[in-house]
Amino acid sequence: MIKKFLNAFGEYFLLMGKSIRNPQKMSVFWKHLMREINDLGVNSFGLVVFTSIFVGAVVAIQMYNNFEASAFPIPASFVGYATKAVLVLEFSPTIISLVLAGKVGSYIASSIGTMRVSEQIDALDIMGVNSPNFLILPKILASLIFNPLLIAMSISMGILGGYLAGEMTGNWTQDDYATGIQMYMPNLFYYYAFIKTLVFAFIIATVPSYFGYNVKGGSLEVGRASTQAVVWTMVFIIITELLLTQMILS
Repeated sequence: MIKKFLNAFGEYFLLMGKSIRNPQKMSVFWKHLMREINDLGVNSFGLVVFTSIFVGAVVAIQMYNNFEASAFPIPASFVGYATKAVLVLEFSPTIISLVLAGKVGSYIASSIGTMRVSEQIDALDIMGVNSPNFLILPKILASLIFNPLLIAMSISMGILGGYLAGEMTGNWTQDDYATGIQMYMPNLFYYYAFIKTLVFAFIIATVPSYFGYNVKGGSLEVGRASTQAVVWTMVFIIITELLLTQMILS
């Protein structure tokens, strides 16, 4: 089992080594990059906005209820600060990345896997095209470019969701919430959030690509590879989250 796992890691790094090279034809590469930005990033816009608004509202309400139940008086303005802190430190970079791992990861694994079982990748190799570079590099760059934008938008929409929750429930005023949002938060927290985002973006693009590229069989195996890709992408995100938290925040 361990030997099989190590062999898979070796194959993964070998595939990434072939992928991260100068494109053979820049005009084709830019065309594919723009398409991947649309497929992986722009098409995830609505899901990220919807999820972030509602979770931001839930986080704000939970913070307010916890503060109300506290034995010590806590100002209502801390609802805004606590909501911002939760969104920046954990929800937006990690939870949204896990959501994208399911949406984007399955798409990447199934699209590359379909090309593998239909022998399109073999055709590219026969024509002398570096197929890992041709197929995977645009996905890596698109994810690295657009995922930080999605996370920044998620933080903003989550804060908006907390504001809307206050307007609907009347538990805290606009001024209290705005005061909490403007409270000082260490810059390290923002660096931590976006460093995590870039690492997660690389994982989301490369792990499903590995599973899709190494599919053997037919359409049934493509479906299984997509499921495995999503599961392992989430596992690596969670493990990396622990390592980065220890390295950056400790």
